[in-house]
Amino acid sequence: MEKDKHLGLRIDSETHEKLKSLAEYEGRSINGEVLYLIRQAIARHEQEKGTLERT
Repeated sequence: MEKDKHLGLRIDSETHEKLKSLAEYEGRSINGEVLYLIRQAIARHEQEKGTLERT
């Protein structure tokens, strides 16, 4: 089984505060919200342009 990967991310204060508010509103942690948003972007991309390959 593959281990989860760690991604360091720099984010400005205003975006962080808005992300925190969004996550709280959606009932998720900030990490959970970021993962949700990334997965949504990937799904949208794949729907429009085809499946992305794992490398």
